[in-house]
Amino acid sequence: MSRLKLTILLLSSLSVYLRVNADESSTWSLNFGGLSLFNIPQFGRSLAEAVGVITENPLNTVDILPRGRVADPYVPEDAHLKTPELIEKYGFPSEIHHVTTDDGYILELHRIAREGATPVLLMHGLLDSSATWVMMGPDKGLAYLLYNTGYDVWMPNVRGNTYSRNHTKYSTKHAKFWDFTFHEMGKYDLPASIDYILEETEEEKLHYIGHSQGTMTFWIMCSEHPEYSDKIILMQALAPVAYVKHSKSPVVEFLAFFQDPLSMLLKLIGAHEFLPGNEFMTMFSQIICDEDTFTLNICSDVLFLIVGFDKAQANETMLPVVLGHSPAGASTKQMQHFGQLKRSGHFRQYDHGWIRNYWIYNSITPPDYHFENVRNKVALHYSQNDWLATPPDVEQLHLQLPNVIGKFLVSYPNFNHLDFVWGVDAHNLLYNRVLRLMSLVERKEL
Repeated sequence: MSRLKLTILLLSSLSVYLRVNADESSTWSLNFGGLSLFNIPQFGRSLAEAVGVITENPLNTVDILPRGRVADPYVPEDAHLKTPELIEKYGFPSEIHHVTTDDGYILELHRIAREGATPVLLMHGLLDSSATWVMMGPDKGLAYLLYNTGYDVWMPNVRGNTYSRNHTKYSTKHAKFWDFTFHEMGKYDLPASIDYILEETEEEKLHYIGHSQGTMTFWIMCSEHPEYSDKIILMQALAPVAYVKHSKSPVVEFLAFFQDPLSMLLKLIGAHEFLPGNEFMTMFSQIICDEDTFTLNICSDVLFLIVGFDKAQANETMLPVVLGHSPAGASTKQMQHFGQLKRSGHFRQYDHGWIRNYWIYNSITPPDYHFENVRNKVALHYSQNDWLATPPDVEQLHLQLPNVIGKFLVSYPNFNHLDFVWGVDAHNLLYNRVLRLMSLVERKEL
């Protein structure tokens, strides 16, 4: 979709106002014209809650993101099972682990345990969770393929998603909990997860496979903590994201276009968790989607509206399972950061505005991340039909990384951003090469 078309559409709804949602007295709606973007908790909480002070330790409660759907007997059981339950259902050894980051977030890691084997860490992408690696079943899920090849498979969940919604001090009702972007995931979540896995397995190094945002967080980790490159055997980036200047995603375009007014409004009214309203979904569905039932079902999920989809590789039978696990949660600030990267053309830290930037960074602009610190071996896997990780942006990333062993184009021209984890033919088109590269690096042939 052209920038002009999107601009005309967005300008037509530029009239900004707040109104109370008549259907839910406990929420506010943020509206652009008649468009409800986010549902926001209504004001009137106690002062302690408003400023994010909590007197009771929330560790006594497990806060799991509600799905918002009533169980449907016609929907496959897998849509309602959590990641460990999916693993157990198909006869694989399942473990649940927890690690606390240096800034207090309690992350849940899922493991398909093979004692004594080389560990491999699978990091999910935006609005996703550990379920992405197993939900396609034993024949197609990358986690199962890795386990059957002889690896010890670990699947962390970043802060704010379905499985990692606890903190040592704050609950998800507090603004402070949601004060993060993918910067903090790279700075805190990944190092904590890697250290925990290596300690548990008594290994010195591990394989890393990331998808989408799971590649961004890796670049950030190495930029902030260069020593972690020494703990990686091989990093494989599926749909690698850093630069998004050429992104075709209308949602990312929207966030970039409205960056300044949107940031100010969300700060004023306290919208912290990214929960798009129905009108927001409808608008982008009308831009992107066809009229057939299958496509309309896909377009009920904001993740597809951000990164697009490929009908040929989308498994219609498994669609209820996908919709049962996605979207898995994100912060509004995290989404704003994507918009900032699109607008600036840089891969850099969060832009707080020039005054706060100077206070935080000692510069009026945010600092760029340091790709030269990614010293470990990297393999880039990309596709032609990816809305978020476009070939020009992947090439710019490629030129910045110092130790790329290969940049591999998926041979199927319509392969999309989500096909890297959910595609019907991902095994043959992608995963066989991923496994082969792991073996070659281990044998020191690459």
